[in-house]
Amino acid sequence: MRRERACQTRAQDGIEVNMAAVVAIALGGAAGSVLRYALASWITYFARLGGSGTFVVNIAGAFGLGVFFGILEARYPSIPPVIRLGVATGIFGGFTTFSSFMADVVTHAEAGRLPIAIALFAATSILGIIAMVGGLAIGRAA
Repeated sequence: MRRERACQTRAQDGIEVNMAAVVAIALGGAAGSVLRYALASWITYFARLGGSGTFVVNIAGAFGLGVFFGILEARYPSIPPVIRLGVATGIFGGFTTFSSFMADVVTHAEAGRLPIAIALFAATSILGIIAMVGGLAIGRAA
């Protein structure tokens, strides 16, 4: 308890901030962002279609987060919250990107490629949900 208090500070508005969680999220976010950049750049280069890298990253991230949550639920329910935050909010939050996904959709639409924009939006949304559900099932079964 004493160690946990040492990692918490009180913000001016009275909300407690767990500095260990902030650091875990920051480190995880940095790693996830670099992984996203590398993978999305590589995929977009080879696919030669804008948005393809973001699409793959978001589906893979949804699946990975589902597996992570499923494994935690089934095998490690008492894992410390700071680790959950570092991986889920940090790594997967940095790895996946809603804003880039939306920018890709709008870019295709504005360029007159409305069918591609609609397909990208629908495929990412539908496959993202399927990937999350599948990941949860696999994680829970692990």
